[in-house]
Parts: sequence; structure tokens; C-alpha cells
Amino acid sequence: MHIVIMGCGRVGSTLALSMEELGHSAAVIDQDPQAFRRLGGIFRGRRVTGTGFDRDTLIAAGIEGAGAFAAVSSGDNSNIIAARVARETFGVENVCARIYDPRRAEIYERLGIPTVATVRWTADQMLRRLIPGGGEEHWRDPSGTVAVVEVHVSPAWVGHRVARLESVSGTRVALITRLGKGILPENDTVLQEGDLVHVALNTAEQSQVEQIFAKGPEH
Repeated sequence: MHIVIMGCGRVGSTLALSMEELGHSAAVIDQDPQAFRRLGGIFRGRRVTGTGFDRDTLIAAGIEGAGAFAAVSSGDNSNIIAARVARETFGVENVCARIYDPRRAEIYERLGIPTVATVRWTADQMLRRLIPGGGEEHWRDPSGTVAVVEVHVSPAWVGHRVARLESVSGTRVALITRLGKGILPENDTVLQEGDLVHVALNTAEQSQVEQIFAKGPEH
């Protein structure tokens, strides 16, 4: 997959190098050409000098063939504008924006743009959102039998009730993170776009559960 990253600070450079380590290609956009020094000599991707929400700059970075876009510059407004351009103009499905003002998080997420913060955690969490699939384990019991895992949910599940997701997958939805806040779902809670779903599951069945969540209710 190709990812376009706006901002070559600590987060942007870490994210770009991490993507290449995982076998993906990356392009990094920054207004300051000196910022690309953070990438070192091992980075094989594109270094594009310009503004991350400028159409020509994005095209030069390969946005038209990108599977993901990350806005991690030092400006909240620039990040959200660039993220919206990537999604709404170029149709990039996996988009994520870094913000510094937590009060803006709910506003941005209502626009359908997942937001994250801090350096190493930001890079790790962006990888989770830009490359959907698999599960991130949060807790496991001492015997290793049961775990609480954040599992990527296909957009096909949006609009369906938690009860159906549990019935089909054989899991228990322990928590949903929605608009930056955790909620304890009821059986009739309806899944919404952007929800992060945390489930309690039998570890031996995790691979099967991940497949069910990724395919949707009709498969």
C-alpha cells in the first residue's frame, strides 16, 4: 500500500520509516525541505516540498494511488483541512489527523476524521487505523484463554446492532470508543462510522473473529 504523510516531524518521519519496514511505500510532504533530514539515508520514498492540502502537491506525492493519508504537521487546522481534502477530493479511505488541542477532537471526529496525539503512541495508533485488519490486544487473563482486543470492524457493519455483531462472531463487545470517548454498549446500540470496537474473546478463536469483523454481516 502507498501512504502519503503530511509533516516530517518526529511523528511523520517515524511513521514513514515504520511503513517502509512493513513493506509499504510512503511519500512525505513538508514545507521545509530541511525537515526531510529526519528520514535519514535509508528512506526510499518520495520527499515532496509543499503544502499538504495543495492539490498539485498531493498529486506529486502519489495521493491518487494512495491507500492511506496521515496529517501530522504542527498545525491543527492544516491537518484537518488536508485530511478532508484527501478523503473528499481524492477518495482516500484510511485517513488520520494529529491534533494538539483535545477540545477540537470531537468536532473533527464528527467530520469522520479519526484523530490521535503524542509521538510514539501516535505513530503506533496511526498504523492501526491506516492499515485496518488484525487485532490489538489490550488485556489477557493469566491462563491466556480470554483476551480483550480492539478489532477492526468493516464499514459493512455500520448501522447494525451490537447484539448482531456478538451473535455472529461469538464475542462480547466490552467497549466502544466513539468520538474519543468510551461507551458501554447495550444490545440495541447501533454501530457508527469511526467506532473502535473492543471485544472480549476466546484467544483460540481470535483469527476467526477478525475475519468475521472484516467481512461484514452478509458473509
